[in-house]
Amino acid sequence: MLEFFGTFGLRKYRRPMRFRFTLLTLCFLLCIACKETPKTPEQKEPQVTAAPEVQEVKSTYESLDGKPIELSDYKGKKILLNYWATWCKPCIEEMPSMVEAQTLLEKENYIFLLASDQSMKKITAFQTNKNFDLNFVKFNGSLASEEVTALPATFIYNEKGEKVERIDGATEWNSPEIIQKLKNIQ
Repeated sequence: MLEFFGTFGLRKYRRPMRFRFTLLTLCFLLCIACKETPKTPEQKEPQVTAAPEVQEVKSTYESLDGKPIELSDYKGKKILLNYWATWCKPCIEEMPSMVEAQTLLEKENYIFLLASDQSMKKITAFQTNKNFDLNFVKFNGSLASEEVTALPATFIYNEKGEKVERIDGATEWNSPEIIQKLKNIQ
């Protein structure tokens, strides 16, 4: 009877061992079968040279009439660059105060740019429907590359083209505090 239980106990361990051995053997065979063999001179792959791709270099921004814009085009001016979207309610709510701030800061050498990564068609339709007197532009880059994770996001650049301020979220741009802050930008 002892022999029976002893044999029975060994059978219990033989099956997993057999399975492991079979699995290892299959893995080994797969590795050998997938090994790349060196090619003889007759087997060399043909070299195909493709014509170089002509890539259209897009500017970072575009005016709504399709003209390329770079922030460096405004060197010597202070820039208020606001990232927004047509679906962003806080973005739209802050626009009337931005129109007024733009008027209040006319003599301070400011240019206001409102950049959206949406299609030209959407931006143009928005501008036509809302009739805000603001400089809307198309942003051709990635908001993530600008570290914009929520809208609206506004960057202020000084006259040397240096980013000196960032304001996240909707703002009352015509408030005395913000107007004074923008006037003090150096």
